[in-house]
Amino acid sequence: MPSGSAGGDLSATVLETLFTQAPMGLYVFDEELRIVRYNTAARGVRGLPSDAVLGRRLDEIAEGFDDPDLVGLCRQVLAGEGRVRDRLIRGRSPGAPDHEMVISVSVFRVRPGEGRVLGVAVVQDVTERQGAADRLDILHDAHRAIGTSLDVRATAEALAEVVVGRFADAVTVDVLDDAVRGAAPAERPVDPAVPLRRVAFRSVNDPARRASSGELTTFPVPTPFTQSLSDASPRLVARLAADAPWLAADPERARRLTDAGVHSLLVVPLVVRGSVLGVAGFYRHRDPRPYDDDDLSLAEQLARRTALSMDNARSYARERTVANALQRHLLPRTPPELTAVDTACLHLPGTAGGGGDWYDVIPLSGSRVALTVGDVTGSGIEVAAAMGQLRTALTTLAVRDPAPEELLSCLDGVTRSLTRDAGDPVTASCLYAVFDPVTRVCTAASAGHAAPVAVGPLGEPLAFEPPAGPLLGTGRGGYEALRVELPDGSLLALYTNGLVREAPEARTTLLRLLGQPDRALRELADDAVYTLMHGQGEDDAVLLLARTRGLEEDRLAEWTLPGDPAVVGTARRLADHQLAAWHLERLAFTTELIVSELVTNAIRYGTGPIRLRMIRDRGLLCEVSDGSSTAPHLRHARATDEGGRGLGIVAQLADRWGTRFERRGKTIWCAQEMESD
Repeated sequence: MPSGSAGGDLSATVLETLFTQAPMGLYVFDEELRIVRYNTAARGVRGLPSDAVLGRRLDEIAEGFDDPDLVGLCRQVLAGEGRVRDRLIRGRSPGAPDHEMVISVSVFRVRPGEGRVLGVAVVQDVTERQGAADRLDILHDAHRAIGTSLDVRATAEALAEVVVGRFADAVTVDVLDDAVRGAAPAERPVDPAVPLRRVAFRSVNDPARRASSGELTTFPVPTPFTQSLSDASPRLVARLAADAPWLAADPERARRLTDAGVHSLLVVPLVVRGSVLGVAGFYRHRDPRPYDDDDLSLAEQLARRTALSMDNARSYARERTVANALQRHLLPRTPPELTAVDTACLHLPGTAGGGGDWYDVIPLSGSRVALTVGDVTGSGIEVAAAMGQLRTALTTLAVRDPAPEELLSCLDGVTRSLTRDAGDPVTASCLYAVFDPVTRVCTAASAGHAAPVAVGPLGEPLAFEPPAGPLLGTGRGGYEALRVELPDGSLLALYTNGLVREAPEARTTLLRLLGQPDRALRELADDAVYTLMHGQGEDDAVLLLARTRGLEEDRLAEWTLPGDPAVVGTARRLADHQLAAWHLERLAFTTELIVSELVTNAIRYGTGPIRLRMIRDRGLLCEVSDGSSTAPHLRHARATDEGGRGLGIVAQLADRWGTRFERRGKTIWCAQEMESD
């Protein structure tokens, strides 16, 4: 009977050669799963006596390779109910307990002639093949996970998530603190004294633990860490000896490694375009396999992917910092103090950086005030710059005092003229509202922006939803205004989408929070922002609160005059008497001249009736209105001209002057500064 057989004469030459010389394991078993013949040349059974294999089950001779399902699968194969192909089993043979093996097992059913049914198991050592496949799987997962976030810490955590439990029992990632903050790394060796920030730590012993608050650390000289940082080359420590010289240079880290039972480690620098960003450490303490050159190659590929993603995140952080700084510089510092409204503003930058949100409080003629918020679509430096251009254009247009819907139409044209670096058109939303403290009327128009929330003086909700027209930059126009009378003490809340994106019932929440008339605006703004937003959002958030206040009757004087040149003297006397009532006699001379010239101009070039209005606010305002829509023109009169000097005199005497057009006619106004009461 040939060696390695039990029962039956299977003496074919090819079969005999196969069972004595084939490199893979061949095992023939019966209905009881007992081995009846095997390949004596197979790895793992060479030199074993026949009685140590024959008559035993497959699972009994595969000591160190535990697969609880294999026996049941073999029974199914013998019954013709299934088959097993290339089933992978990991384990360690008794002769090499520190070396993990991967074997491939295939099982099929045979029935020689009319004899009994037998099973054949083909066993191959595929450790090297599977090791390469495992490394490819890790690289594949790394390419999917690393680089999905433009954040240095998130990138490091993604690396740790991929490798811990598969390639390493623990991993640390330390990055130059300047790189975390967005600064460009220097193209030179890293000085050991330069601190690195721990951005990731993960271990199989505590998989939920993360880097502890980004602690700063330095590496003493000489260690594999400082060497890798200095020459940008990886270090392989296949067997970590307790008496390794570099451990004495770093006793604290040596103690932690020893306590954890680390026996092998890789230290790989994070290098991109010749610059070192930091260093990654891979450690094994539970896995008995030492790291080898193949593992080092894999670690280098992982480090290159991580470093490239970190550099993208660093560049993005730098751009975000610049964009945020630009945006802060372009936004107003402190809203002006005005009679018509008390205001409070909050702007929270988003994580995306350099958003296009803006707000403004703009004093207008006649003690009126414009309240506006807007949002340029997108984020980044280009968006912040576009926001600055639009805000500048809006304030310039506001000075000309057009109606809100007309201002948005003009701003739409300005927006269409802007393009980003890539040639993409700029679009933006905007809400523009004008409150008149004399009439208590607020007029608002919207370009695709959320309607404001309005609350009455007793905390009751007020209906105030102007029609949302097209976004600025689309060129479709067609904006409409809504006029609402607001009692004194009413509260308006203007906001951008970043404030309400995560709050589906934002308007209801705002109405509830703002319905507290006795609280200070700053407190209300803080409560609203931190109730609606759960931490820093991706988008910017702006909240502008304005509590309205009408102009007191004793601060306003108004007269209607006939279009007769004889009335000019009457207008001067009326102005003089009103100044005396306000104890502003010191302004009588200039005011009389201004009123005289404005009324004369209205009689000569306008149409009746003529209205003279004086407002005592933080300055003295004089306005003359008439029914003509002809714009006045300031020109320098020649010495021989008999007229044309009126507006020139007004411009010289007043601190500011201008013209605003209304539904019927126009108003020429001028303002004089005066000492506060």
